Amino acid sequence: MDFQQNIKIAVDAIVFGYADNRLNVLLIKQKFGTLKNQWALVGGFVKDNETLINAVNRELVEEAGIKVNFLEQLYTFGDDIERDPRFRVVSVAYFALVNSSKLNLKADSDAEEAKWFSIKELPMLAFDHESILKMALNRLQSKLTYQPIGFDLLPKEFLFSELENLYCTILEKEIDRRNFRKKILSFGIVEETDKYGNNIKGRPAKLYKFNKLKYNKLIKEGILFEINFA
Repeated sequence: MDFQQNIKIAVDAIVFGYADNRLNVLLIKQKFGTLKNQWALVGGFVKDNETLINAVNRELVEEAGIKVNFLEQLYTFGDDIERDPRFRVVSVAYFALVNSSKLNLKADSDAEEAKWFSIKELPMLAFDHESILKMALNRLQSKLTYQPIGFDLLPKEFLFSELENLYCTILEKEIDRRNFRKKILSFGIVEETDKYGNNIKGRPAKLYKFNKLKYNKLIKEGILFEINFA
């Protein structure tokens, strides 16, 4: 059976960054081509001799100057044949959640600029990247309702209210804080220290820390973590 196929394989990275009670997403400004100066997700074409995950990690370094410890595959986008105005492109998207305050962005390669944008204040995005971003945000929010996070997003020692605010910010909803505290502490993944934080309002509040060994054990065994909303 004779047929012609001229499909490009690409990768896209949706990197969410949390800092100062705000959820951001990493975008780059296109440097060349018909979409020059338009904002887009980090991404590019996969080389013949590299894996998908190596390709997305390479693009993050080349276009934004950063390395991400863990990327989770989101979805493969290609049903829209004209999603790229240049030619047929199928893209495998990955997403991650990082502490953006710990990363120094440096645009390179075919990126004119790399910048964090609040998910509430986004510019118009190139290609179908708005749809990709929405799916990634929905996946992230869904994941938070069954798997605790926070190790790399908060200081080594933190106020419990900071952990609560992290969840409220990402979920874009107010949680039942009393129920949340009770559930988190029952797992033993967050431990109270003998130190106090600077609390402007009211009496000083205790600082907490994560028990990573306990967390990794629970994740391996499987846990049921449901969040109640206020």
